[in-house]
This record gives sequence, structure tokens and C-alpha cells, in this order.
Amino acid sequence: MIESVSAVVFEGSNPQSPVEEKMVLVRQAALLDNLEKMSLVSGLGKIYLHTNRPELAEPAAFLGAEVTLNSTDPAQFHFGRQLQAVIREHGLKRVICLNGAGCPLITVEELDMICRKLLERDNFVYTNNTQSVDLAAFTVPLNIDSIELPAMDNSLALTLRDELGLDMELMPHTLGLLFDIDTPSDLLVLGSGPFPGPRTRKALDSLDLDYGTLEKAKAVLSEEYEDVALIGRVGAPVIGRLNAILKLRLRVFSEERGMKSLGRIEANEVISLLGLLIDHAGIDRFFDYLAQVARCAFIDSRVLIHHYGQNPPDRDRFLSDLGQWEEIENPWLKKFTRAAVECRIPVILGGHSLVAGSLWALCSELDPGRQ
Repeated sequence: MIESVSAVVFEGSNPQSPVEEKMVLVRQAALLDNLEKMSLVSGLGKIYLHTNRPELAEPAAFLGAEVTLNSTDPAQFHFGRQLQAVIREHGLKRVICLNGAGCPLITVEELDMICRKLLERDNFVYTNNTQSVDLAAFTVPLNIDSIELPAMDNSLALTLRDELGLDMELMPHTLGLLFDIDTPSDLLVLGSGPFPGPRTRKALDSLDLDYGTLEKAKAVLSEEYEDVALIGRVGAPVIGRLNAILKLRLRVFSEERGMKSLGRIEANEVISLLGLLIDHAGIDRFFDYLAQVARCAFIDSRVLIHHYGQNPPDRDRFLSDLGQWEEIENPWLKKFTRAAVECRIPVILGGHSLVAGSLWALCSELDPGRQ
């Protein structure tokens, strides 16, 4: 019997507001686009989709997935235990694991490459990100149940390496393997660009998204040697990509990478130098300073949110990403978002994915050599 790779996909949501429902709509469309790609990969066998969304069952099954519906509250969902249960139930040996909207721009060729890599290796984990996993492919060790895998997928690859001894390798840095739908700022980048799959494009076009500020930022990125500020959990690959493709002067302040996977949020250890600057200067003066040194800015606001010990609901964070400060209830985030919107340069707010995959997507879109 020819050995094949199995895919395990988790997609759960419990939207509490219209802005969260927008995210769910696009995530589900991206998931279905990905299932269609998976059906074309020869080395990929069964696809197991676990979801709490009944509306996904029929279209996902039509695309070849074996769908399990569960009623678990997403707030109570434990990723690691569920993954171990699927592996045990089906006797899986080689697994590609991703969340529903993970790597929505991945190509059939990249999926085929991952399968071939996994079939060639043993005792191996292959991931698109070490500290913030969206996709991990691994050979299942015999002692997979000897430990508790993490509650969230962010640190899956590190756990498999450090606690189960798998050899870890990082996937190539490509648009398909880096872009993720995590926040509404990712929707803006995806919706304003040429890359979405057909279902994802249809979902994005049905939303009333304001691309105005992002288009102003794109105009700056397209110019020569303008100053662009990147703030938050910025990694070296995206800096290198921007420097290689676009003619920019980057002003980068990177801090608190791994704050989620390393447990720094739960331990209340997140601290931001820029947050300390805001303590002294105030929010309005901070954005005034920012406009003096850059023509546009991309800010991973989650670092500052946790620096200030704020815990706004998804609704408020997502409204902030869209610049809709009037509707935000959290006082600190409302003030911060308003100042960002009223800044005299375009400021794009988001999470880690903004300063990772979304910047990579913008660079790919604006690449002068792209055909």
C-alpha cells in the first residue's frame, strides 16, 4: 500500500459581533478554497475537518473532506488534545495540520512539496513559523500521547521538537506559506490585492470594507526611498523581503516576538519600549513623533495592548484594525485608534500577521518584477 499524508484541519468560531462575522465569512471561504487545492495533491490522502460550523459540512464534504461537527465552545477548545484524539482515532502516521484560514494563499505545488518532504523523512516536523504556527507537517512519534500538546497551535512545532525530539525544519518563505487571515487588516490586504481564491474573493467583495488608508500606504510603498515604520513583532524575513524588492528606508522597531507562544502574555511579562515612550509623551504626541520620522506606518498593536494590561474583546480589537474608533468600548484602545486614524500619515493597525504575511503580500503585489 502506498503511504500517504493525512490533513487535519480545525475551524471553529463563535462570532459575537458583526465585525467578527465578517472574519468568519472570509475564513470559511478561504478554507473551502484550500480544500479544493488539497483535492488536487496526489500525495495527500484523507482530509479530516473538525468544525463547530454546520454550514461548512456539506460544501467541505463535497470537496472531499471527512467532516466532524462538534459543539465545543471555541473558548473551551483545546487544540493539542483534539489533535491527539484525531491521530489516535484514525491511526495517522504523517500529518499536515492547519487552522481553517491558515495559509489561504498556499499553492497546489507547495502542498505537493510538503507532502513529498514528509514522505521522505522520519522523526520530522516541518513548519511555516517556529513561534506562531499556521501550518505544521510532521511524522507522528510513537509516544505522541506521552505529553500534552499545547492548547493553541502557535507552539506546536516547538513542542514536537523540544519535548518529543523531532527534527525541525522551517518551510521556505513564500507568500503562500506566510500569509494568514488573523485580523481584519489581513482582510484589507487580501481584498485590495490580486491573490484571493474564487470563494474568498466573492466573500471579500460582499463586505463593506474601506481600503482608503491602506491604498495611501501602498502609494508610499510604491515610491522611492520613503521612510516606512514597522512596529511590533517584526521578523527578519519580511524586512529582508521589503529591502530586496522595494526601494524603501525602513524604520523598524521589533519587540516581544513569541510573546504568545512563550507564555509572556499569561505571565503579564509583556513590556514595550514604545509603550514606555507613550507613558511619557502621551498617545497624541507619539503619533506626532511617528509622522515626523515616517511617511506611513504598520503597527502590530497587540504588543502595546498587552503592555498596558488591556484585554479588549475581539470586537474592539477588530474595530481598531478597521479604524472604526467610534464604535470601540475599551477607553484606551478607543483613544489609541482615534489617534492612529487622525495621524497625518497613513497608519495601518493589526496583529502579528500584519507585520508578517500581510506585509509580504503587499511586497509581492507591488513587486515591479511580478508578472
